[in-house]
Amino acid sequence: MKNLISRIPVIGPAARNVYRRWFHPPKPFHGSEDYWVNRYRDGGNSGAGSYNCLAEFKAEILNDFVASHDIRDVIEFGCGDGNQLTLAKYPSYLGLDVSPHAVEGCTRRFAGDAGKAFMLVHDYAGQTAQLALSLDVIYHLTEDAVYETYMETLFAAARDYVVIYSSDKDEAQPQTAHVRHRQFSRWVRANAPGWRLLGHIPNRHPYTGDNDTGSLADFYIYGRGNLT
Repeated sequence: MKNLISRIPVIGPAARNVYRRWFHPPKPFHGSEDYWVNRYRDGGNSGAGSYNCLAEFKAEILNDFVASHDIRDVIEFGCGDGNQLTLAKYPSYLGLDVSPHAVEGCTRRFAGDAGKAFMLVHDYAGQTAQLALSLDVIYHLTEDAVYETYMETLFAAARDYVVIYSSDKDEAQPQTAHVRHRQFSRWVRANAPGWRLLGHIPNRHPYTGDNDTGSLADFYIYGRGNLT
């Protein structure tokens, strides 16, 4: 049947989507952690935002920030498969994730780099860094309690700066169970006293309908002082 569908020139792409839904139906959604644990366990990756032009854009912004602000250590909540990290230039880095497979994969991938370490979020014991990162994570936190805990941990782990790469609006994604956009800037204003928005960098590749070439996420830089 699959070969037959692919040979139909006009309806081929649409028919292939039907085939995938019939014979490879999506797994039931049981929460954000369960989704990402299963995704990495089943061989999935961190998504389009960690590859190609979007990854290059993020790396350019982050590497410039780290270099220009003399950042010595970085902690990231949601390191994923580590593909974004291959473009990073951080003196010292600790990456955390909910997925054991992601953490194990990153540990193997960067085994020769003494400046990088990885651990499960559940093993987090209050480590801090000069810069805390959240890249393409917040809009995947579908549960309110998980979101609240994540934001509290993110800002508590940062000594000087927090850089968030995310959308900043309240909106569910009806067709995508693992996506829930949040206006996190409101949370910061209400719950992170002493922190202020120092900079907003719009995405060089805004979303126009294709996740592989554009994103709804922008950069938001928070700090305890003026951005220089």
